[in-house]
Amino acid sequence: MTRIKRGSIARRRRAKTRLFASGARGAHSRLTRLIAQQTIRALASAHRDRDKKKRYFRRLWITRINGVIRQNVVSYSYSQLITNLHKEQLLLNRKMLAQIAISNRNCLSMISSAILMG
Repeated sequence: MTRIKRGSIARRRRAKTRLFASGARGAHSRLTRLIAQQTIRALASAHRDRDKKKRYFRRLWITRINGVIRQNVVSYSYSQLITNLHKEQLLLNRKMLAQIAISNRNCLSMISSAILMG
């Protein structure tokens, strides 16, 4: 049986992983073992932080809505607004409410006052 030389295949595989870790600092972008570890760690962090990003944006939207609501009506809070939205069956999610709060504060105050009256 003839001998199979597979250096080129291994080199291609390592080069592929090296491209992934090209932004890392120091040995993490040069040594093969460290590149493999860094790649695993980077992918794990990316997976974890995709969920964190959703949480952070939700917190930001809630903070923006609450800030605008409390400026307009003294004894009215975010939780009361959301409760009243659900009671009135208005389909406005937090992202849309935050966008309204940034672009047009009067519109959000009109929505909240209409809910309070109704």
